[in-house]
Amino acid sequence: MRKLLSAALLFTAILALPAVAFAQAPPAPNPEKPYVMEYYYKTHWGHQEEFLELFKKNHYPVLQQEIAQGRILSVRMDTPAFHMPEQERWDYRVTLVYKNAQAAYTPADEHAIQLRLFPDQATFRREEQRRFEILEAHWDLAISEILLDKR
Repeated sequence: MRKLLSAALLFTAILALPAVAFAQAPPAPNPEKPYVMEYYYKTHWGHQEEFLELFKKNHYPVLQQEIAQGRILSVRMDTPAFHMPEQERWDYRVTLVYKNAQAAYTPADEHAIQLRLFPDQATFRREEQRRFEILEAHWDLAISEILLDKR
């Protein structure tokens, strides 16, 4: 009986482990290759358009400056075409392709860019605060490419 109970407890513990524990670790980023990060935004219902307007007005120009500086190679924004269950719902995904992993993890001087682009800092800070107030959730996801044809 003890062996059966021990086996049942072990089986239950294995089932409780996340699938990640059994997955292969992602490959280390190649310092010479572009590095991709995805940023997800979930707004409170009814505030999707307001978030998008504020993002395009205040944050997108900063990202464009980082493209001009060579830190970021491209910016893309997507939204789902169909509805999703509320728990999985996200409204916007911003995909940034950085020059390399070092560029992605080395902080940019966004404040200097913001000061140059937005002389009315009081309005800028108020609008950026509002952009984050209407968010329900936000998360970042580093993307590791798996080379399927690599032997």
